[in-house]
Amino acid sequence: MKPRIMTLGSHSALQILKGAKDENFETIVVVKKNYEITYRSFPVADEIIVIDEYPEFKQLESQLVDKQAILIPHGSLFAAISTQDLAHNKVMYFGEKEVLALEESRKRQRQWLLDAGLTMPRIYNSPEEIDGPAIVKFNGAGGGKGYFLAKNAEEFYDKIETRHPGSYMIQQYIIGNPIYVHYFYSPLTDELEIMSMDKRYETNVDSIGRISAKDQLDLDLQTSYNIMGNMPLVARESMLADMLRMGRSVVDESKKLTNRGMFGPFCLEMVITPDMKYYVFEISARIVAGSNPFVNGSPYSDLRYNVPMSTGRRIAREIKNALEQGRLDKVIT
Repeated sequence: MKPRIMTLGSHSALQILKGAKDENFETIVVVKKNYEITYRSFPVADEIIVIDEYPEFKQLESQLVDKQAILIPHGSLFAAISTQDLAHNKVMYFGEKEVLALEESRKRQRQWLLDAGLTMPRIYNSPEEIDGPAIVKFNGAGGGKGYFLAKNAEEFYDKIETRHPGSYMIQQYIIGNPIYVHYFYSPLTDELEIMSMDKRYETNVDSIGRISAKDQLDLDLQTSYNIMGNMPLVARESMLADMLRMGRSVVDESKKLTNRGMFGPFCLEMVITPDMKYYVFEISARIVAGSNPFVNGSPYSDLRYNVPMSTGRRIAREIKNALEQGRLDKVIT
């Protein structure tokens, strides 16, 4: 029986499932109750498995193994299963599971990117160290929920009281243009591709700009960085060489830190300043929702492929190539 492509119904599942269908795979989606309407409306899943709550996903292990399902990870997966449980799960997994520990730990992730030669914003070890614009980020794949700005310790303590509890990081806020670059690295060919790029549409920070400064002060508005959508972006062509070098260095460094290194899709999240300096503030070692505008491919994938090639389809194409070459073990763990 040919393996089936499977993912959790959220985040970038529609793109993943559509890409798998385009490469002639049967598909499975595991979706939380009351959200299956999405996957019945868009006919990209051959089988829909409904669970009441995300933690029930672990109970499907033997069933999914029997179906020869290959799990494609995305950001919402980790609401269903911890990285520790995933490490022992026997369902075939696209990617290198060891990389998840690097991404999950902000400290280890930062060291990985610094060792790869990337420039990163400063980290403040305590609120008292804040001496300029800083952004406070909470741990977890929450889509920017709860993030806030502070310019000193006093402002930090005022705002932290109204936010959700939990661990956080205080990071220097770089003034510049944010850009999210979506890559794909193939262990079969040792090729690195830029698949697409996006910028985030965040509420309410992207709507506050429509309100005058005086009204913002009068209304006592507080910025929020909760992501509600993604917009396509194309960078200046002269920037692509730097972006490719950055992506390659991150992949090469990952091979020193894990058994096989990072492969498949990943995203470098960066800010570019007016003097064209690149500050990378985070990496997502998996497909990101910012690739969703490109279900029919992007200007960058059009330059490499003669069919519409989304990141979701590129994942399925890699699995298909591995199967045809008898090298499936190179792309799953």
